[in-house]
Amino acid sequence: MSALTIGLLIFVVTVAVLATGIPIAFGLGAVALLFMVAFDGWSSINFVPETIFAGLSDFTLVSLPMFIIMGAAVASSRAGSDLYEALSRWLHRVPGSLVISNIGACALFSALTGSSPATCAAIGKMGIPEMRKRGYDADLATGAIAAGGTLGILIPPSITMILYGIASETSIGRLFLAGVLPGLMLTGLFMAWALFISWKRGTVLVDADRIYSMKEKFELLPRLLPFIAVIVGVVYALYGGIATPSEAAGVGAALCLAMVVVIYRVWRPMDLWAILRDGLRESGMLMLIMGTSILFGYMMSSLQVTQSVAQAIGEMHANRWLILAAVNLLLLVAGMFLPPAAIILMTTPILMPVITAAGFDPIWFGVVLTINMELGLITPPVGLNLFVINGITPDVRLPTILKGAFPFMLCMVVAILILCVVPEIATWLPKALMG
Repeated sequence: MSALTIGLLIFVVTVAVLATGIPIAFGLGAVALLFMVAFDGWSSINFVPETIFAGLSDFTLVSLPMFIIMGAAVASSRAGSDLYEALSRWLHRVPGSLVISNIGACALFSALTGSSPATCAAIGKMGIPEMRKRGYDADLATGAIAAGGTLGILIPPSITMILYGIASETSIGRLFLAGVLPGLMLTGLFMAWALFISWKRGTVLVDADRIYSMKEKFELLPRLLPFIAVIVGVVYALYGGIATPSEAAGVGAALCLAMVVVIYRVWRPMDLWAILRDGLRESGMLMLIMGTSILFGYMMSSLQVTQSVAQAIGEMHANRWLILAAVNLLLLVAGMFLPPAAIILMTTPILMPVITAAGFDPIWFGVVLTINMELGLITPPVGLNLFVINGITPDVRLPTILKGAFPFMLCMVVAILILCVVPEIATWLPKALMG
């Protein structure tokens, strides 16, 4: 049996196993063990512990639980509502101001938490009822929050970027910088669509029923200072030559915990325990997925599947943009069924030789891949953000949420096309600051 045939068989079995609803870590581990034993014999089991623990011994992985705790701390406070209220007061005269305010709040909140579901829940609980009360259609109100929440995996610090950096052996610091301008660009595209559709539907003046004084506008600005302090602290530690990404993540976690204790009075032992418990639970889940994904990648490599796929694509002599289109289609389909972490850890070892052979910058491709992962978060049947929004607004049907999110999906596709035409949007900042 050829390596490509084995690869196709692995793909079919993996999809079938994961379709049963089994936890992803256990599913990937079971498939890896099955094919290792089937093709290499029972002796291959001896390599399992060594492979998993060697893969998880990377010092960079220390940053994962730190960034997760950072997000859990912010999500446990009233930070999301403060962001939303401050932005809405300043933008209330702009057409579609409430939607734009919510998207801006999602961008800032998700940049701190790095979690799309947490952003959707925190901003959506306050923003969606307010938008609907002010006359915005349910599809626009819910779709904007579902899409805005995805910005958390592109705007740094991003857990998705960390996983891609580890899997592709590229600089996490450069990846963080590469996500800044594309993240701002995508936020701008979301806001532009919100402004246009609000104007078209005639919901231009619904936010102008109250005039905020300058005092009212400025009184909430001090509440934004802690967010700015946390971001500046992490960025300075990371790019000022003071700390590695792992140490900078520790700085961010410490600053966020201090912020919620001092400013938001989240100081009770049970509150702090909830933050640490949630951080530990999510970290453990990611580590399990990473460990079994590493084993899955080892199995693919030992059976020559990875090498054969890369060689077959290289021998096609196809236009590199056709190759990129095929890769994006693969990622989009995978994103409909799997979470971003699993996709990145499963596909990066296979795709990196193809991408580099086609002459694409791995840092730039990390941004394109991340935007593709954002698409998956609002694409059925497993669009996680869609179900989060449906959970906090049960009276809005899932098709309505999907209808509102669809234009924002097109914005993501436009962002990928813009990055293909002007890759410097992703590559300029890392080169300018890090050489």
